[in-house]
Amino acid sequence: MNCALVTGASRGLGRAIALQLAIDHGLFILINFASNHEAAEETLSAIRAAGGDGNLLPFRVQHKEEVDAALNAWKEANPEKFISVLVNNAGITKDGLLMWMPESDWDSVVDISVKGMFNVTQNVIQQMLRKRTGRIVNVSSLSGLKGVAGQTNYSAAKGAMIASTKSLAQEVAKRNITVNAVAPGFIRSDMTGDLDEGQIRQLVPVGRIGEPEEVAHTVSFLVSQKAAYITGEVININGGIYS
Repeated sequence: MNCALVTGASRGLGRAIALQLAIDHGLFILINFASNHEAAEETLSAIRAAGGDGNLLPFRVQHKEEVDAALNAWKEANPEKFISVLVNNAGITKDGLLMWMPESDWDSVVDISVKGMFNVTQNVIQQMLRKRTGRIVNVSSLSGLKGVAGQTNYSAAKGAMIASTKSLAQEVAKRNITVNAVAPGFIRSDMTGDLDEGQIRQLVPVGRIGEPEEVAHTVSFLVSQKAAYITGEVININGGIYS
């Protein structure tokens, strides 16, 4: 049975992506989360209500030993299942000007996005390489392409994800594994909840904030057979703000 692992899938973009992959591709969804068990259960309930199924898979992506222990135990208990799709979505923001930024704010943002991507991908890709098939999608950001004042840590993390996407795509293309990234702009989520929507509308050419489902549909396309010849790419989903 083919499965999709979505990190940070308890809410927001992660939840929308997990649900869309279950609906569009019939994938068994592994819902990763760090601590919000109740929200992760809500994601699983939404997937089951849509006719799909999955498991909760708690671990902190930034800790390699924790990642390997959780994933290896799951694989041992589920030998008939194969994680054919990986979406590295886990991430946080801790915004602030670089001159006053605590070192811990830099480290935690970079560790979750970049080290987390490394930890999870290195484990999951081993089976993809053996089976000579797989789809990896890294959730980056407009900040990783354009740079945003007050987000040097987040921009660094998301920019690193894009660079890593392009390199890894070249390493594994001959094994029929594609590696792509999506770069959302202003998308309705916990991260944008405190922003002034009126000001955002003035910044975005299409005049509105994007919806999580619009990102999820793009991810769904990238993991489909229709996107088999697309790898090493970054798909912008930002309403024209970086066109």
